[in-house]
Parts: sequence; structure tokens; C-alpha cells
Amino acid sequence: MLRLDRLVGQRPMSVSVAGGTTPLYSLRGAVPRTPASNEKLVLSMTLLSRFGPRYRIPTTLEGRSIDHGTVPGPLWLVGHGDPEVGPRTLRTLARAARMRGVRRVQGPVVGVTSTFTRERWAPGWTRIALLFIGLPTALTFDQNEGPGGFVFDPERRAAAALRADLRSVGIAVEGPARAEAGGARRGRKVLARVRSSDLIDILTRQNQSSLNLDAEVLTKMLGAASSGPPGSIAKGARAIEAWARRHGVAATAHDGSGLSYRDRITTDGMVRLLALTGSQRWSGALRSTLPASGEGTLAGRLVGVTVRAKTGTLLRRVSALSGWVWMAHARRWAEFSVFSRGLLKSRAVALEDAIVRTLATRA
Repeated sequence: MLRLDRLVGQRPMSVSVAGGTTPLYSLRGAVPRTPASNEKLVLSMTLLSRFGPRYRIPTTLEGRSIDHGTVPGPLWLVGHGDPEVGPRTLRTLARAARMRGVRRVQGPVVGVTSTFTRERWAPGWTRIALLFIGLPTALTFDQNEGPGGFVFDPERRAAAALRADLRSVGIAVEGPARAEAGGARRGRKVLARVRSSDLIDILTRQNQSSLNLDAEVLTKMLGAASSGPPGSIAKGARAIEAWARRHGVAATAHDGSGLSYRDRITTDGMVRLLALTGSQRWSGALRSTLPASGEGTLAGRLVGVTVRAKTGTLLRRVSALSGWVWMAHARRWAEFSVFSRGLLKSRAVALEDAIVRTLATRA
């Protein structure tokens, strides 16, 4: 404790440590601070609590009933929040449609745009934030990026790719590919369906590389499940706040990625949530989503330390690191959280790493 006190001193930093549900150390741990991408860690906990680690997100192909191999009218390509839809997903969907007996489509292939709201903004975001995130849509395609950067018509692009795939497997499509709201679902049936990777695998890729698009797509999915469609960032943020509140932690969430400078949680609150996951069947799965030393966003950091942690950075001198560290002497995991604002990033990282090494080697 004395060593941690000396490391942090009077710097604008909060540090909290717990061993399971037992608080071990707190320095300014009750001060609400901006968690940056540590918000993705709270999002991950909320998602796992609601859906479970093996949940697989559907992408569906919908239309009227198949009549002697023919689908009258359009085929609707509907995303439900899989942030990893790409060419392989759509090829699988085309083959599934053929296996269902589809041979002709008497209309266009339509990428549906209305499952989620289409905002790319949240309170507390700056214009610079838009350099780090594409448009979070229910139907994504290739991370909603193209050769020139972010794209704003991923549904149309997905529909065009699917149309080509349908034709390649022997299904005649008479109409073009386009994107639109989707209209009334009355009379539409699911004709084919594919599912994403397990949620835990999506969260691993999200947390290892701190993927903002994935986080906000999943936030909108959470919002739709919690408050009804269409999914939105605001609905998902409210669900994150509600989950934290049910576990005794006051948090202010405006997004799921942590791009908002107005997100707030204390380090005491973060370690409490991390500790409480120990009673959940998905606690080990959650820990496995976070980078170990030298991996992902921890590349070049904490080499030789047994740690699983989520980093966080915002350009206005906000830094964060939260997760688990193995305490060699105590032979147990400790939950820890370190937030700061106002330090140079290099200095904040050096202090975060020194704190974690102290816990690893001296606790």
C-alpha cells in the first residue's frame, strides 16, 4: 500500500484493488472518472449477463413463401447486430437459400436499414471520435469500410454482394440490389438464416483490439433487446447503466465504446463489477477476452506479468487500465482499476504498469 501511495502521489489518478469481493486498496477510488475504452469492459459484462457467452447473432434472409422454387417480390437481407458480417457470411446465406429450395427471386435484394437507428454520435463525442468509428448498423459489411475509408451504405453493399452470391449458386434474381427501411414485415417469413461466431469470440476480438465499431453495434443490439427496436446507442447505454446499478454501482454511460468524455464510473465501482463476475458462469470467459501481457493493446507492456486487462485512451489525456493480475505471493487473482486524466499518455502508461507490477510481485 505504501509503495502504491508513493507511485501515485498527488497525481490526477484513481486506483482500486480487490481480492474477490474483499476491497484491498483504494486511492481516490470513489472519484467518478472517464473510463475511455474501459467502457467496453462494462459493455462486455452487460452483454454476457443478458445473452451468455455462446449466443450467436442471426442474419436473416426474408421474403414471401417459396412457391415452386420462386420467391415473389423482394428478398430482404436483415442484420440483427452481427458486427462481423462479410463475404463468407453472405456466401453461406446464399447456399442456405438454395438448400431451402429457392431458385428464382422475382424482385430485388434489399438490405434493410431500419433495424437500428443510424446515428454515429453520442453525447460527449468529439469530431475527432468520428475518425475512429464507422457507422454502427444492424447489417454490417466488411467492418463498414472500403478502400477509401468508412462507408455509409453498408446495407446496399451487402445486398449487392448477396445478389452476386445468389446468382453464383444458381438462383436467378430479377431485380437489382438496394437498401431501404424494410417496410411492414407482415407476410414476410425467414427463408434462410446464418449465425455469427459465439458472442464470447466477438468480444475477444473487440477487447483485444479495442474495436469501436463492434462495441457500438453490440450496444445498439443490447438496446433493442432491452428497450425494443429499433436499437440505438442511447438505449444500449441505458441498459449498461441499469446493469451496473443492479450490482450496486453508479455509472453514467453515453455509449458502449468509451469514446465519450462524459462516461463516468469510479475505480471502486469497476473493481466491484469485476469481482462480482466471479459468481457468474461466464467469469472465466470474460477474463479470456482481455489481452494478456504483450498481446493486442497490451503489446510491449507488462512482459513477464500474468495479467488480463483492458486499456483505455482518449486524446485529451485520458488513460485507463482495468482487469485482473495474478499476485505471486498471495497466489490469487486480484481485480484492479486505474484511471487518470491530465497526464501525458507515456507517463500514465508507465504508472499503470508500475502499479500492476507492484501488485504482481509484492502483494
